Amino acid sequence: MKENKKSYTDPRIIRTRQLIRDAFVQLLQEKDIEKITVNSIAERATINRVTFYLHYRDIPDMLEKMADDMIEVIVRVLNNTPVDENSPEGIYWPRMVHFLEHIAEHSNFYKVILASKRTPIFTERLLKLVTEMMAENLEREGSNSFISMAGIQKDVAIWYVSSALFGTIVGWLRNDMPYTPLFLAKQFYLLLPGYRDKEL
Repeated sequence: MKENKKSYTDPRIIRTRQLIRDAFVQLLQEKDIEKITVNSIAERATINRVTFYLHYRDIPDMLEKMADDMIEVIVRVLNNTPVDENSPEGIYWPRMVHFLEHIAEHSNFYKVILASKRTPIFTERLLKLVTEMMAENLEREGSNSFISMAGIQKDVAIWYVSSALFGTIVGWLRNDMPYTPLFLAKQFYLLLPGYRDKEL
């Protein structure tokens, strides 16, 4: 996964953006996104409108940057998790577990934007990232993968597996995460084409 290098960000800026993000998520639980205003976000975040406009041009710009931040954090989580060539579940197993642990750790945020309100920009960005993850995994496996040996078109396999993972995460969040990230990752891997043929 590629990661953009970013310059140092003042902690005060990070804190203010976190306040704005938290305020937006709280408001999104109470009303439709179209009814959320800069005023209501600023008031909930205990900042003034001027401060909001120092960070974002408007609400669409805020959503765009929040989605960028979300993807950047997830990519960092993935990049900081080494692949495990010796894992019986597959070399990407640790990344899957850490990815789900990250979702669980920030479940309040993900529950709202993915599972209850389905904010399009976040849904599309995360599905795109998951699709890229799956494509990368498949590319690495090459002609030895179950997909290749079964004669399944690579793009069809990527669409199928990435949609399945995304749907699994959404269902997990909607049901208040009844399983641990580790257990959910194991269950998902058991459902993957060819996985059951591997020696565990």
